[in-house]
Amino acid sequence: MPTKVLICDDSSFARKQMARCVPDGWNVEISFAENGKIAIDMIKQGKADVMFLDLNMPVMDGYETMQIIRDQDLPTLVIVVSGDVQPEARTRMMGMGALDFIRKPVDNDKLTTILSQYGIYSGDSAATERAKSPTVVTKTTDPLTEKLDAYREMANVAMGQAGEKLAQLLNQFIDLPIPNVNLIETTELHMAIEEISRNDSVSAISQGFLSAGIHGEALLIFNDSNFANMVKLLNYKNTQLSEQLELEALMDVTNILVSACLTALSAQLNVKFIHNHPIVLGQHCGLGELLSTNVSRWNRVLAIEIGYAIKSQHINFDLLLLFPDKSIDLMFERLVKEAE
Repeated sequence: MPTKVLICDDSSFARKQMARCVPDGWNVEISFAENGKIAIDMIKQGKADVMFLDLNMPVMDGYETMQIIRDQDLPTLVIVVSGDVQPEARTRMMGMGALDFIRKPVDNDKLTTILSQYGIYSGDSAATERAKSPTVVTKTTDPLTEKLDAYREMANVAMGQAGEKLAQLLNQFIDLPIPNVNLIETTELHMAIEEISRNDSVSAISQGFLSAGIHGEALLIFNDSNFANMVKLLNYKNTQLSEQLELEALMDVTNILVSACLTALSAQLNVKFIHNHPIVLGQHCGLGELLSTNVSRWNRVLAIEIGYAIKSQHINFDLLLLFPDKSIDLMFERLVKEAE
């Protein structure tokens, strides 16, 4: 009898990746769920002896899903597969009963080792044909929808690794969102970026990067009201708030987030990005003023918005990744190739 495996992730691209990582010799019946609410229903229907669970999802995220599994003592073994690999995220999920915690993108050998350690997969079923019966699948027949889903998963992995680095630096838990991914025209870019601002006065730094025909720009937008708390978390010797200290904090956060994001993107795309020096777009100014001389040079772009938050310190800031038209298809081709 096949083991019933449920892959719960809001990304169709991620679900397919996870299904390909399942050991070839494992006799399984695979089903899919787009969020925790659907997953809970499928567990109750007996379709999840083992579940691979993402954390950042709409409707019901991984934390809420795991809490219900524990509270209702539902019969499934849960292995978390997430881009958010902060120690606190792992501790919370393991504390609620998850067997283990795997970083995205999944290492096939590590997955096989974990399954073997828990006696879920013995490696003795090589001759058994695997039965795959997807029960809940998001049909992404539209090419644009398929591409945006792949870019969102790419951003999710990069966001998680950057959040982990920032959490280590600040000794704080970083709340991570579902990345907002859109293809927009130049005329829409200014409006889209203005919607990010939660404060009339912001500061921002831009940093370009390129490799193998792919180039883009990272834009960190920081609400000025957050600077005092951020400076405290960074433990500078001089805590007297000044424009120079604010700029130092902005540069430090940019270096951490952008470097970690680009490292994760490089691994997923199999390229090595070269970073330009960061450029201060402006300090203590309106977002419209800040962007007035910087938007005209961009054409149609892939815009990825990641809204980081440190809720315990009332800090919110945004990282925007912009990829011009010519880079967009190249990235998708590389993502599909690396996933195969």
